[in-house]
Amino acid sequence: MALTKKQVTSIVVGAAVVVLVVIGAVAGRTRETKPSETFAAPPSGPRAVAAEPERELRVVKTYTRRDCGLAPWLVTDKLGYFAEEGVRLVFTGEIQPPQRVPSILTGTNDTADLHPNALAVAINGGAKFRGVARAGIEPPPDFDPGLRHMWWFINPEKYPDVKSFADLKDVPGTLKFSLIATNSCSDFLANLILDHYGIPRDKVEWVTMPDVQGIQALKQGLTDVGGVHPPFYKGMLDAGQLKIADTSETGLEPEVAGLGFYLFTEEFIARNPEAVRGFARAITRGQKWINENPEQARVWTEEAIGVPVSANHFYSTKLVIEEDQVKPWLNDLENSGVVPRGKLKTSDLVVHDFEDLSL
Repeated sequence: MALTKKQVTSIVVGAAVVVLVVIGAVAGRTRETKPSETFAAPPSGPRAVAAEPERELRVVKTYTRRDCGLAPWLVTDKLGYFAEEGVRLVFTGEIQPPQRVPSILTGTNDTADLHPNALAVAINGGAKFRGVARAGIEPPPDFDPGLRHMWWFINPEKYPDVKSFADLKDVPGTLKFSLIATNSCSDFLANLILDHYGIPRDKVEWVTMPDVQGIQALKQGLTDVGGVHPPFYKGMLDAGQLKIADTSETGLEPEVAGLGFYLFTEEFIARNPEAVRGFARAITRGQKWINENPEQARVWTEEAIGVPVSANHFYSTKLVIEEDQVKPWLNDLENSGVVPRGKLKTSDLVVHDFEDLSL
């Protein structure tokens, strides 16, 4: 099968995982701090960070986040759950998305969170990663739509006749969609909505930028469709942009659209199984708290990242990995020619050693 330009670009991105590791240093590092100590103005709230026990804690490092992915790391640390599970989580500094996978492989960081397609691309490129616990998931269909994994917007001044995603079919020419990174949730989920409404995928030109920049780019007409995550829904609405779709329109089963995993290298898991177990238990406890206390979690995240936050994501509260939920993400990579068909199984992406039904 002849590869399209988009497929070739995706394959190059996957192969670049190994190249970036060889190239070297991770830029933008700062001093290592706990999430609750990282930001200039520590998030307020009714409960202070729990005192760490005197026993030695195992340090687990990850890069600093100032986006929609911050909440579980910040909340879990602020509530003292990491310490209770024997872990001291530290932020090592902000880095750009292309540097995050290499930072794990070089040992600069120990863990990250990725969607299944990004995880599969990294593994296909030679990274020996395994997902150990679920991160975000799509909320139930009848749950607060503000917690759905993504919303898509258009500028109504530029496209006054577009009232829904399906109307994009009648817009002539190519449309520029913003996305965070190639082979992420942004392109996977948007492509499924394109398929759902019978819009050819090659009608889209992807433009990479952070969600926060996507708001201004859409308003200025630099892009045609902006896909963003919960903290930035309010920013889009305040900018006068019109919502035309969300992840409920992907056709995926419940929980699947927002699926992410916390990962470690196989070597780290083998050497530090109790640290991985403590990390997985702690952050899943933090996620359960976020789902039960969405307003306080929203406030803490907003204070930390310094932009209006309408909501956080919806998160998994179970330490059980269901491989069937991974299949749509992997199948799409195969159908697009990004990963050779049959090269990877869902079991190659995850490990079940840290599942805990008592949580």
